[in-house]
This record gives sequence, structure tokens and C-alpha cells, in this order.
Amino acid sequence: MKRDTPAEGVLRLTLSTPGKLNAVDMDGHRELAEIWREVDADDSVRAVVIRGEGGAFSAGGDLAMIEEMMRDHAVRMRIFTEARDIVYNVLNCSKPIVSAIEGPAVGAGLAVALLADISVAGRTARVIDGHTRLGVAAGDHAAIIWPLLCGMAKAKYHLLLCEPVTGEQAEAMGLVSLCVDDDQVDAKALELALRLARGSAEAIRLTKYALNNWLRLAGPSFDASLAMEFLGFTGPDVAEGVRALREKRPPRF
Repeated sequence: MKRDTPAEGVLRLTLSTPGKLNAVDMDGHRELAEIWREVDADDSVRAVVIRGEGGAFSAGGDLAMIEEMMRDHAVRMRIFTEARDIVYNVLNCSKPIVSAIEGPAVGAGLAVALLADISVAGRTARVIDGHTRLGVAAGDHAAIIWPLLCGMAKAKYHLLLCEPVTGEQAEAMGLVSLCVDDDQVDAKALELALRLARGSAEAIRLTKYALNNWLRLAGPSFDASLAMEFLGFTGPDVAEGVRALREKRPPRF
């Protein structure tokens, strides 16, 4: 993950895995879990922008990481803990977070994109949860945020079927805060982060904390979904899901 400071008080985090649409590998997954504690403790940071490099947000978990999780219980438990920390550390980070969503947004990357306090999507962005197509329960973040953002009917439709959502559709159904032209995503996200950085840090921090109590109430549902997802990594369906992704074909469960 690359870090820079495009303006005073604004930290910009850029997911970067060249040639892999910013898929999250072992190191990237750990960093995505831990970075929010660092941000929270850094007094120089007043707002955060998170984006992907090269016109893509993130293609989700790296297949090599998923295969390692399937084989090794210790690895699986470590990634389980990190997946939980990604969600709760984003929620508990006192600094406001703006996500800039271009291209595909899947898996662990999508968790941060949608849990951000303000989400800006390009019109042709492609949001896909992807879990059931892989052969595991939708655990990363879906149970804690999708029903609250877009309602249970839409959440079930997109999570059970892995039906993709464009940026325009995501704004219309309430899944993201704002949709703009693809070439305006980064600029708009930075503009919003600057406004947040120049605002009352205390007022913004406490408002975020209060609003995120709605998500904390859904914590038990999220915890259960995450446990069910990782139980699935011990079963037969995920092996077929990974084969199908590698062979670029529909899975045959």
C-alpha cells in the first residue's frame, strides 16, 4: 500500500498490486487490517482517502492466499482475525475516511470501500461481493453494512447471486454516497477529504462514533457471517470456486 499526503491533514492510501488489479495478498491483507490503528494514533492526519492504483479499486483476495488458507489452519485463523480487524478497525478509527472507487471492487478491498464514511464511485465502477460464487458465505463485511445501506431485499439479491452493481446503480440504491464520472473520482474524493480535514475534528469524530453505533449493533451478525465464511474454506465448494476462477469459467457446484 502506497502512502502520500496530497494536502495538509489528508493521508492518501493507494492499494497497489501491479498486474493483479490490486488484489490483496498476505502482506496486503495484514496491512489493510493494521493501518487504521496507525491512522487513529497519528495526530497529523485529519482525514483519509483510500483508492486503488491504475483505475481499479481491488479485485479482492489473491487466489494464492485463498489456497493457502484452504490448506493451513493456522493461516486460516490468522486471516480470520485480520478480516475481523479490517471491519472493526475501520469503524473504530476516529478519523473520517473517504473511499474513491474505480473499476472492480471486490472482497477485502470492497469491505473498506463500503465501510468508509463517505464513498465516491465512478459511473462504471463494478462492485461485486463474490463470496457465494467462490463457494463460501458472504462474510467480509456484507452482513454488517449492506442491509443498512440498501435494504434487505437488495442485499439478498446481490449477495446471494453475486450480481454486480455499477457505480450509478450503487448510488441509486444507497450503497455508496456519491457517483461521479470515472475521471472525477480521485478529485472528488480528495475535495471531500479536504473539507473534512478543515472541519471540526472533534465534532466529526463524535458524529462518526455515534452513527457507527448502528453498525456496532450488527456486530453479532457480522461475527457469525465471518465464522461461516471461514468454515467454508475447509469445505469442497471453495476448491471448485478457485478452480473456476483460475480457468475463467462458471463454477460447477
